[in-house]
Amino acid sequence: MLAAMLAASVLLSGCASLLERTYTTAEPHTRKFWESEAAGTLRAENRQDIVNDILLLISQHTESATLRLYNFTDDVTVAETLQQATSEVRQETPMGAYAVEYITSSAHPQRGYYEIDFAISYRRTAEQVKAVVNATSTEAVYSLLEGALAGEKEELAVRIGYWDGDSREAVETAMAELRAAQGIEDAPYWAVNYYPTVENAGLVEFLLDAPAPEEPLDAMGETPEQGEGMEGAETGGQEKTSENFEKSVDKLD
Repeated sequence: MLAAMLAASVLLSGCASLLERTYTTAEPHTRKFWESEAAGTLRAENRQDIVNDILLLISQHTESATLRLYNFTDDVTVAETLQQATSEVRQETPMGAYAVEYITSSAHPQRGYYEIDFAISYRRTAEQVKAVVNATSTEAVYSLLEGALAGEKEELAVRIGYWDGDSREAVETAMAELRAAQGIEDAPYWAVNYYPTVENAGLVEFLLDAPAPEEPLDAMGETPEQGEGMEGAETGGQEKTSENFEKSVDKLD
């Protein structure tokens, strides 16, 4: 009898172990950026927090929001930090460079924190921001473009997780191979834009219904070569204007 009871207890314990399950819950990583007692209000304690908060707003295509800024004690430092953070988002982050036209902010000192009001103007619609696809590397470009063509999409925006010196060539190779496979080599080449810059792209935009410019554009609307020699170009234009003016004077004489 005792032996039977022991055997039964062993079996029951074994069943219990089989029935045991481990449950985990996942919370959004951005939870820490929100104020617990103020619904819809963000919080930050340094410049990087502000950058992360603004990127969160951009991902939701939010046009205005309030942020509570802690650990700052004077208006000048707050103003400088806000300027640095908003410029970084607009000029140095892929989504900021792709989606945002400009960001304005105003600070209001409160007891223990600064209340910051943000206003974001977008150059992309909420649908375009939502449609951005994430890829770990440029190896996914071929299949993503193939799917976009099959879906008759006019544009495709891909956020690239890893970008190096060979990535731009990989993008162009993927496009050329796909166009050859689709039999559209002679069709106008697609426009491709890189954000925030061609050399350090984190997001690549393909405009499948627009012919490409002579060189791809970065977030500032310039080709890689346009940033160089602009002063010389302006000088050349002034010399040409001066030369035309002298010819006009000679004709009058």
